[in-house]
Amino acid sequence: MNEILQQIANLGIVPVVKIDNAKDAVPLAQALKDGGLPLAEITFRTAAAEESIRQICAACPDMLVGAGTVLTTDQAERAIKAGARFIVTPGFSPAVVKYCHERQIPITPGVATPTEIQMALEHGLDVVKFFPADAFGGIKTLKAMSAPFGAVQFIPTGGISAANLAEYILFPKVLACGGSWMVKDELIKAGKFDEITRLTQEAINVMLGFDLGHIGVNTADADASLGLTRQLSSMFNLALKEGNSSNFAGKVLEINKSQGLGAHGHIAIATNSIARAIAWLTRKGVAVDMNSAKKDAGGSIVAVYLKDEFGGFAVHLLQKK
Repeated sequence: MNEILQQIANLGIVPVVKIDNAKDAVPLAQALKDGGLPLAEITFRTAAAEESIRQICAACPDMLVGAGTVLTTDQAERAIKAGARFIVTPGFSPAVVKYCHERQIPITPGVATPTEIQMALEHGLDVVKFFPADAFGGIKTLKAMSAPFGAVQFIPTGGISAANLAEYILFPKVLACGGSWMVKDELIKAGKFDEITRLTQEAINVMLGFDLGHIGVNTADADASLGLTRQLSSMFNLALKEGNSSNFAGKVLEINKSQGLGAHGHIAIATNSIARAIAWLTRKGVAVDMNSAKKDAGGSIVAVYLKDEFGGFAVHLLQKK
């Protein structure tokens, strides 16, 4: 996959930004960075778009900036010269796609039908924007429409919010979600950049969806495991489930039949997107042991351990289903 598109996939959310005054560009970018999302799609809906891209790229070189609502090759040229590293269009324009291809700039055109997806494939694209997502039936339509196109990934945009973000993120064919709810026009105009940071943090929390999956406790052997599991099940009226390498009391207490990873055991943290969680933790300086990764039949990671122990417990991520 293209490096820029992989960065977008790792970040998971594309803030779609409309800026009326270029003076707000850098504070907006800083607010997104402070919220943990160094990414912005600046839409060419205003005269300030080009200058906003230029200022953000100059002041925040670690920010991944693209241009959205690009309708013509002239706009694409201006955006790229200003520093845009990717282009997004609301519909499919062969001319704009060709222009970006010739300059090796990733482009995600808007599509809403299987015919448009097939057009994108014929032009060498395997990532497209599903737009307007909510108005065209949302995740239900996306799942049905994407079924014949196994190699295509989507960036649903339009009507995405904190309320429905998680259901999109859980769909494996979603590369990222585009949205403007954390960068609303009125917040930018009012200079409420702290609120933009808060909403960005909230969006990331929804996307990652970290929850306690279970706690694993080490024991010496199978007899000790079964004894402890029975005790906990009886104490807390939890269902007992016996397994090959461990037993469960309820859904969150796993009693290992041996000394597993961690001095005392392990903590499993479930997430909506294990790939994005790995990228998030890596950006925060948390080491992930990729050698411990377990994959499903399709090759997707479903569990992976962090390298360090915490309070005597190993920690692993667990993909939600």
